Formats: sequence, C-alpha cells, structure tokens
Amino acid sequence: MARILIIGSGFGGLGAAIRLAARGHDVELFEKRDKLGGRAYAYEIDGFKFDGGPTVITAPFMFDDLWAAAGRKRDDYFEIVPCDPFYRIFNHEGKAFDYNGDESFILNQIDRWNPADKAGYLKFMGTTEAIFQKGFVELADKPFLHFSDMLRVAPDLIRMQSYLSVYRYASQFVQDEFLRRCFSFHPLLIGGNPFDAPSIYAMIHYLEREWGIHYALGGTGSIVRAMGRLFEELGGTIHLNAETDEILVEERRREKHHVTGIRLKDGRIFHADHLVSNADVSYTYRSLIPERFRRKYSRRRIERMKHSMSLFVIYFGTKRLYRDDGRLAHHNIILSERYKELLNDIFNRKVLADDFSLYLHMPTLTDPSLAPEGCESFYVLSPVPNLGADIDWTTAAKPYRDAIMQFLEANYLPDLQANLVVEHTIDPLHFQNTLNSYQGSAFSIQPILTQSAWFRPHNRAEDFDNLYFVGAGTHPGAGLPGVLSSSIIVENLISEVEPDVYRSPETA
Repeated sequence: MARILIIGSGFGGLGAAIRLAARGHDVELFEKRDKLGGRAYAYEIDGFKFDGGPTVITAPFMFDDLWAAAGRKRDDYFEIVPCDPFYRIFNHEGKAFDYNGDESFILNQIDRWNPADKAGYLKFMGTTEAIFQKGFVELADKPFLHFSDMLRVAPDLIRMQSYLSVYRYASQFVQDEFLRRCFSFHPLLIGGNPFDAPSIYAMIHYLEREWGIHYALGGTGSIVRAMGRLFEELGGTIHLNAETDEILVEERRREKHHVTGIRLKDGRIFHADHLVSNADVSYTYRSLIPERFRRKYSRRRIERMKHSMSLFVIYFGTKRLYRDDGRLAHHNIILSERYKELLNDIFNRKVLADDFSLYLHMPTLTDPSLAPEGCESFYVLSPVPNLGADIDWTTAAKPYRDAIMQFLEANYLPDLQANLVVEHTIDPLHFQNTLNSYQGSAFSIQPILTQSAWFRPHNRAEDFDNLYFVGAGTHPGAGLPGVLSSSIIVENLISEVEPDVYRSPETA
C-alpha cells in the first residue's frame, strides 16, 4: 500500500483520489479553499445556488465507470437528467439555432438557415466519428510520455487533417457563416480558440451527439459532494483550508529527482510515496517546486507557453421568473456579430473589446431547487484575455459588468436589473489569486497542436519519478471527459510501480 497525496480537489483530483483509494492505497487530499471542487466550487447566496463550473456534462458514463471502480453505483449518489436542446445558439440579431441528439431535428434547424448545408453537415458528422474514435476512445486515457508515442499516432492525425483548425475543418462541409460558428465553437468550452485549436477537437460535437448533454440535479456541486463522500467511504482523508506552499524534493544528480511530500502554508509537512497535483500545471512547476529541480519546465519555458483565455462571470438571482417566457434554454450561447475578430482580440491581441460573446446558464429551467420559490438563478460568462493583457480589472470589472447586464436586459431578460436579488462576480484576478491559475487562465495550457498530446505537460513529470499531474493542463486536456481521463492515466501509471492492492467491488 502506497501513501499518496493529492493537491487540489477539482474533478481530476477527486477522480484520481477515488480510483487510488479504491485500489487500497492510503490517499490524502489537500484543498486550499473551504469546500471541494476547484473550478467546480459551488456558491450559496441567500438561498440561491450557483455552480462555479463546469455546467456542461458530457460522457456521463465516465462517472458510472468511476463509481464502478469503487464497487458502487453512481445513481445511488446523485441524479443526472438530459438537456434538450443541448444548446440554444443566438446570432447577433437574436435569431436562435437549437441542436440536440436527434439528427432529423438538427437538419430541420439547418433548413431554416441554409438548406444546402444539410448534406454537408451529414458528411461533417461522418468524419467526426472517425476523429472521435481515434482521439477519445483510443487515445484520451493513454499517456504520451515518450516522443515515440506521438510518432505512432502521427499518420492518423495527418489523415484526420489535425493541421486544420476546428473552424477551417467545419468550413469544408458547411457554407453558412453562422452555422460554421455553431459547429466550431466547442474549443471555447476547453479554453481553445476555434481558429487555432486542431481539428481533433471537432470530436466534441460527435461526443455530444453520442451521449448527450446532461445536468446533475442540485447542480454540478452535487457531483463534487458525491465524489467527496465516496472518497471518504473508501478511507480517504480530506484536508480543507490546506494550501500547499512547497513540494519537497530529494535531489538526485544522475537520475530523476524524487518527491518526498509537501509543506503547507501553515508549516505542516506531509510525506508521500507518490504525489499527484491537480493544481494548475504552470503554477505547480513555477510556484511549488524550487527552480533548481526543474530542468524541463523552467520559468522561461512556462512563460513562453500559450495559456488559455480567462473568463468574466456574473452569478445572479432574480425575484422574477423568466422560465415561462420561452426565450431561453438551459444552455444559451449568444454570439457577437464579430467572431474571428473578437476571438483574435481575446487570444492574440489581448485587448478587452467593446462587444462580447456570452454563455448564459439558466439551470432553474431544469431544476427550480437552485433558487427560492418564485425566483430564478443564472450565470453569464464572457471569455476575456488572460492576465498577459494590459487590463486593470480593479477598474475594468464594473463597466464591463454593466455593459453585459444592460445587453441582457435589452435583449433577453426584460427589467433584469430592477429584479436582481443577489449577484457575485469573478474575473481573471480570481483565477490567479484564488484558483492559483497562471496568468489567470481559466483552462490552463491552451489546446493548440504544438501543446497537445506529447507536446503537453506529461501526466508523469519529466524531471521526477513520482510526481503526477491530473486536470486541464496535462494530457488530454480540459473539460470533464478530459480531466476524468487524466485521473485514469495517473491511476494506471502508479499501478505500474506499486503492488496491486485492489479490493474487488464485492469486498469494497
């Protein structure tokens, strides 16, 4: 039995904690904040409940598999329900496009925009199935620790045109500009620019069609609480309000260094046979490991890497019901008239534009329990540049908030500001200062071709023989399926070097 410490309690950290505890290891989890969840932290304000994220649940079978590994049934811990439509996507004029898992429904929606694109969409879906089979089914839970791993899959990646961006890939099949946007926005869900993210991420659309979009009753926080409960049932130990200050290292000159444990901010030291970091990868290397032990990820290399955009999020509750208006769905995407130009402002020029594209989440449409009776719960999210930009959020936040709320009131939520009851806002400074995310990035390392698979920070650190990474910044990347897959990878890597003390489901 190995003693394993895990830094951070996002879905990657919780998934790894459960899997390793189910194998009989002595696992302790350390969380900086007062509740579990990491980016999935749940806020409760005056009877309103808000999920910090993620709220789009795909591949729910991965939770079933996680519970099965522990000898339990997921539906004994939390309930999920399907969302229909998956998304309602609005153009700049407020005209909506819905899509779900029903092909005939989608074709009817396409017919309203450009009938000639129906045949192209079917071809697009046919090709994304092959990308999905390779990129998700075959490779998502496989570590890319050696360059030979990359060479082995390179021919498949070339054949699938991974050198094209998701937008360019979709544009081969779909001619209408708005429909191109509808079928290429998915990289934004994992911190990528549709004009830079390689076409392998087009598989997200197929993944959604295959398993649907779901919602956990009680909010995403109900999943986090269920995972914490399961972990403790397996004998795991949770430390809250326990921020890691340093990863302790035993220096070895002729071989990889060896991690011996962690020191917390309060001075306490915990020793480990293996250490798993669910903290931001760049933050872990840059702030928790002394520079002299880092041959691969020096401070300069981290600064040269491209990190994802950040987010500006407003959580708000209203004393007026909007669910009966029929205007909004559970998941709403509101696209600006500018698309490529706005994304260029966010990712490359790093300026705060006057316009914005928004994700508007209305969970009380599905689950009224998230707000007091007669009230509605929302959050609205706007992608913004990370802190590599010259933006002073201490002064920019208020006018940016006002512009978004006035836009929503004028176009989607009448009399919104007169009906506000509670409100909470986060900006890039929150991602940096509270979530310890380098440059305030919301999704860690940006998913571009030269930062994917082997080119991404590895699940086992190159300079250390017993330090592992889970979460958005390592392989395979951000999003629930990605971070849960990273926990499978780390479970398997540790199991390769530790005696198998797995307790079968019958005895767990």
